[in-house]
Amino acid sequence: MLHFFTDFDFLMTQVADLEPKNVLCVFRNPTAQPEAPLLDFRFLGYALVDRECSISALTNCGGFPDVFANSELSHVGLLKDFGRAVEVQQNLRALHPAEHHADCHLWAIFRLDCRDKER
Repeated sequence: MLHFFTDFDFLMTQVADLEPKNVLCVFRNPTAQPEAPLLDFRFLGYALVDRECSISALTNCGGFPDVFANSELSHVGLLKDFGRAVEVQQNLRALHPAEHHADCHLWAIFRLDCRDKER
């Protein structure tokens, strides 16, 4: 298991003195577009990360032009649409079975807007 905080209030007490902070909420392999956990979280997009959680198949593998175009990625290197992210995930596995970075988890990523927030 990866090391995550699952108690938001506890997390925020642990990082209270850190500035700036980058607080993410992630959903691994959601079955549908997840909702933001709190109003202050903003949806960034979907990442496809290999099963070792080390490499993004979208931005760190040199590209898979037969599966997706770099122009589909947002300014932070993520896919915006859930259906398209699932399609890319499936096509990576189908078209590149020998490439272990193509066997990916799909992550929905939300970022907390920490500016001017006291928690």
